[in-house]
Amino acid sequence: MRTARSFVAVDLGASSGRVLAGRVGPDSLTVSEAHRFVNRPVRVGGTLHWDVLALYAGVLDGLRAAGRSAGPPVSVGIDSWAVDFGLLDADGALLGNPVHYRDTRTEAVPDRVYARVAATELYTITGIQHASFNTVHQLVAASDTPQFAAARQALLIPDLISYWLTGVAGTEVTNASTTQLLDPVTGCWSSRITTALGLDPQLFAPLRLPGEAAGALTAQVLAETGLRGPVRVTAVGSHDTASAVVGVPAHGSRFAYISSGTWSLVGVELDAPVLTEESRRANFTNELGVDGTVRYLRNVMGLWLLQECMRHWDRTGRPHSLERLLDDAARVPALRSLVDAGDPAFLAPGDMPDRIAGACREAGEPVPGTPGELVRCIVDSLALAYRGAVLDAQRLAGHAVDVVHVVGGGALNSLLCQVTADACGLPVVAGPTEAAALGNLLVQARAAGSVTGSLADLRRLLRETQPLRRYEPRGDPGVWARAADRLPARPAAVG
Repeated sequence: MRTARSFVAVDLGASSGRVLAGRVGPDSLTVSEAHRFVNRPVRVGGTLHWDVLALYAGVLDGLRAAGRSAGPPVSVGIDSWAVDFGLLDADGALLGNPVHYRDTRTEAVPDRVYARVAATELYTITGIQHASFNTVHQLVAASDTPQFAAARQALLIPDLISYWLTGVAGTEVTNASTTQLLDPVTGCWSSRITTALGLDPQLFAPLRLPGEAAGALTAQVLAETGLRGPVRVTAVGSHDTASAVVGVPAHGSRFAYISSGTWSLVGVELDAPVLTEESRRANFTNELGVDGTVRYLRNVMGLWLLQECMRHWDRTGRPHSLERLLDDAARVPALRSLVDAGDPAFLAPGDMPDRIAGACREAGEPVPGTPGELVRCIVDSLALAYRGAVLDAQRLAGHAVDVVHVVGGGALNSLLCQVTADACGLPVVAGPTEAAALGNLLVQARAAGSVTGSLADLRRLLRETQPLRRYEPRGDPGVWARAADRLPARPAAVG
């Protein structure tokens, strides 16, 4: 009989990193937070960077804490946000802190890329939506710098942390698929794109699949963390959304998911990519998932809008309780004010309340006069964007949906979950909030033999062990269809 064993999930987000200790067995799945640390970007010389050494120190502290609280783990898995990378020299030393995807260095770069590879061809090869911060644009932006000239390898953030833990370089495929350099049909780096852009194929480390071994903690790491070896590092869905989709407790295939955090990733799970021109123009992306699946989704700005409002109010001496804000927002009439939640004007940090008010003014919408009205505007605008993405995904992929699963931090936002059910006209199942960490742990546990089976079997274990809440749709979804007409049309894709 297999018994529950200990595993560690390192889950790095845009505002904080966490190390979670989990115990996984055939009929049990528990997780607890061993350590949390701030992920605070730093602007130096006009460029916004990630403080990746501080993140690595937080990971080491977390491994030490997890070992104390849960005992020696069988393995460690790492997931994070996508697209950003560190450049290493010939000795494997980091050539400066990775640049943050919200930095402005790539704003004019897509035109340079599309002059060499047409936007239509780039989509046909990679299936990845247009975004100015995609890895391909970041690499071209960096290509004329001294750092890039000295670079011999580029590692995405979770792969960089894994390299420091193990001394073994590799690129996990779910995150590699977000770079706009990978062919999702072949599962290989695209020589057509690297050649056209003058990128050395040797820059990219060998690919590995979720569940494959990524190395073992080095003697130095074991000494620093107090762990007893050997402790292996297992490749998981290292893009946090890939792990979060593993953590969707769906029954069957007729579901949509919203991985709701700083970003909202809204889509369906498919067996093959959708590479049509209509899909490209709708700005849908085909990112690889665990077990050969495809995450067919659209990026929506997400809770960043609310988070940045709260940061602005804190900075200006007007802090607000999130619980109170949501209570106030629930009393504001639905659909009073709307903005396009995907407007690039909301991408950068700064005075988000002022930018939302300006967008309302420009669109002829009532300008929110109170924080509660502003939060209601955000919630309704996000729900409207979710509705559009769920409907478009079904139409473009020919994939019917009966239920929407909301996982991640947004699953705790009952107002957003209920309004999403209303907007989509479908039931919403909220939870688990720790979907990315749970998906990370499940892939590790399956690789170690603590659980067995397909994604369906892993999701059954989630349904049996994790608290979930169901929201039924209320009112007429046609009201939301008419509300969408209030916003001006904006091209979703270039070219």
